Amino acid sequence: MNTGFAELHIDKVRRAFGETVALRDLDLTIKGGEFVALLGPSGCGKSTALNCLAGLLPLTGGQILMDGRRIDTLPPERRGFGMVFQNYALFPHMSVRRNVAFGLSMRKVAKAERERRVDEALRLVQLTDHARKFPAQLSGGQQQRVAIARAIVLEPALVLMDEPLSNLDATLRIEMRTEIRRLHQSLGLTTVYVTHDQEEALALADRLVVLRDGLVQQVGSPEEVYAHPANRYVAGFMGYRNLLSVALSSSDGGTATVTGDGFTMTGVNRDGLTGGEAVAAFRPTDVTVADEEGENTVRASVEVVEYHGREQAVEARLPGGEALHVRTGSRLAPGDDVLFHVPRERVLVFAP
Repeated sequence: MNTGFAELHIDKVRRAFGETVALRDLDLTIKGGEFVALLGPSGCGKSTALNCLAGLLPLTGGQILMDGRRIDTLPPERRGFGMVFQNYALFPHMSVRRNVAFGLSMRKVAKAERERRVDEALRLVQLTDHARKFPAQLSGGQQQRVAIARAIVLEPALVLMDEPLSNLDATLRIEMRTEIRRLHQSLGLTTVYVTHDQEEALALADRLVVLRDGLVQQVGSPEEVYAHPANRYVAGFMGYRNLLSVALSSSDGGTATVTGDGFTMTGVNRDGLTGGEAVAAFRPTDVTVADEEGENTVRASVEVVEYHGREQAVEARLPGGEALHVRTGSRLAPGDDVLFHVPRERVLVFAP
């Protein structure tokens, strides 16, 4: 499938609802064939950005250019984009086949070509045997496949997906995640995908755009955003569950030594801090049980233990009362007094 464009440029796009600014100067270039995920919690502006791209919301400021040609002034039907919604948005009175063919019928595509493209789309999403069924006769995963087939049958320049897996159970989500990535690669699609699920975004996207209150916090590959979050907010969103309030006691080049209530740690000085308050961030999986006191060891009392097969999810309490979250293969029990260790390269020190 031809992606239809080399470059889509979102140029300082802004969207306000009265006094509330939902999107602030979004500046992003998407290459043809790329899979970009807009990531963030509810209300961060990601769905607003998608709806601006789709033409469902007019811009308050900025412009959208496709290969240098302005498209934000075009109505949705003239942009040539496919859209997959969270709630599937299928026509209940139409069969699967008619749902998939609907957009082609509206575009007055010749019958033979329409039939060929519908057959191919149903084959790609593995629904050929369900073509005569109605949406109510399908599972949630099958309905989502119909919605995807309806989008890709148009051979769109860009596919926009708005939290398409959020209504599915955990097992189906993983299956459909793989299916979406497979279709993206095999058809050479360009995809913009909205999600609040960081695991989903990491698994699917070539690049992540992390948003907060309508502002971009970081743009990068999954590896970059996962391993090198730009700030405390991104770190918290990308699994750095331990965010301890500390004070900077010394800094040396790219390292910083910080003190909390009853512990001292050395880590990577991400914000070039030289003094004052700070936050020490690290993942539960980076914490191990220590045999003896040493650098970056902290003592904590185990309060809650959850069984996760080979691992336990542990919540312990530090001397100052802050929670410490740990994922460990060691068998711990509530009430245990345990010495934990975090490698200095795994501790990121941010401004508060």
